[in-house]
Amino acid sequence: MIHAQPQPVSSGLEAYSFRLKPGQDLKQELDNLVARQRIAAGAILTCVGSLTDVVLRLANQEGETTYNGHFEIVSLVGTLSTNGSHIHLSVSDSTGRTVGGHLLEGCKVYTTAELVIGVLPDVVYSREPDPTYGYKELVVKKKQRK
Repeated sequence: MIHAQPQPVSSGLEAYSFRLKPGQDLKQELDNLVARQRIAAGAILTCVGSLTDVVLRLANQEGETTYNGHFEIVSLVGTLSTNGSHIHLSVSDSTGRTVGGHLLEGCKVYTTAELVIGVLPDVVYSREPDPTYGYKELVVKKKQRK
């Protein structure tokens, strides 16, 4: 099977820096930011902090898996868009055991979550069905200026 070479789309970068406080839901707050700021194309640049509850969809699983305890955020990565975001979270427990998967609602901040979000003002992300597996996958387009 021959695949077309990806055509990168360039853009400047703006950034939002903020802190979530104890009890806030990580996914809900990211979704709220995307909606409030009307982010058409963004990415999580960094996140450090801790969670008490972790809810993930693990690789190749349909349902969610919930972990309760105290966890360090060791990685939070993903693309953000009003047209659909795709975010992965990895956390470690007090023994260093690490687990990760798709971020779902229910991940509650323990002490803090410090985030930096990059926004690409000249780009729009959308999600369209990919015939390979049928999932809606990322499509990157240059923003049309009016």
